[in-house]
Amino acid sequence: MWRDVERLCQRKGIAWRRPSVFPRNGLLASRIATALDESEKLPAFVRSVYRANFSFDLDISNPSVLKEILRSLSLDEEAIFNRANGDPVKQLLRTRTDEAKSRGVFGAPSFFAKEGLFWGSDRLEQALDTLRK
Repeated sequence: MWRDVERLCQRKGIAWRRPSVFPRNGLLASRIATALDESEKLPAFVRSVYRANFSFDLDISNPSVLKEILRSLSLDEEAIFNRANGDPVKQLLRTRTDEAKSRGVFGAPSFFAKEGLFWGSDRLEQALDTLRK
């Protein structure tokens, strides 16, 4: 798996380093992403978390790492942390996780196209072909 990820990243020109710890606990990052649900900065946050983990080998479960990412995006880290740790965001993340499980999601990346589940980055084109038909 690690060699496949390395090859894929090389082919796409993406900086990558095998994390010294894997998997890392991504719960807080997931809560923050959920708290940013309607923000235009959500995609940049997600990319930054992935870079932190898979390019810089930083501990994404560490609040200081996530706060630095939020600051780098000019976001109010304290306000977002408060929202991310509140019951409404926690419940929304649980609801979305339960929905994903009920639909058969077992890993990332997963794609749905016309109710079909496609798993793995090598299946993205198949999912897009399904949508085009």
